[in-house]
Amino acid sequence: MTEDLLRVGEAMSREPVTMAPDERLDLASDLMVLGRIRHMPVVADGVVVGMLTQRDLFRAAISSVLDLRPAVEREWLGKIHVAEVMTEPVLTAAPDWPIRRAVELMIARRVGCLPVVEAGRLVGLLSESDCLGLLARLLPAPRVAEGGSAA
Repeated sequence: MTEDLLRVGEAMSREPVTMAPDERLDLASDLMVLGRIRHMPVVADGVVVGMLTQRDLFRAAISSVLDLRPAVEREWLGKIHVAEVMTEPVLTAAPDWPIRRAVELMIARRVGCLPVVEAGRLVGLLSESDCLGLLARLLPAPRVAEGGSAA
């Protein structure tokens, strides 16, 4: 497999966790913490309208400045809609793009993921972790030395 044959669709995560613009940040925070998620596409009627990141949540949480208790922070986040803090417009990729094109876009625009869209609908999410997973699959397996450690 050469890099020109590798496609975004082969590396992306399918069925990413998403949020709606009218949902509240307390729910988003819970999903991100419990699911260990750093990026969530914001979707309205199947169309990606924004991206919510851990960084967006951090900026919205006044507790980082005021050193609030978690319950007070959660109450504050419960008053804020996702649409108020999401990043927009959103850079996207297509599943048939060469992986190199997507990676170069992520590097150039300094983003940690790209929603993958086909016919206007979200079909996956390509993250830095997905790219590293692809790299790990492509690298040759380490040889095991006689002592049992990788050479």
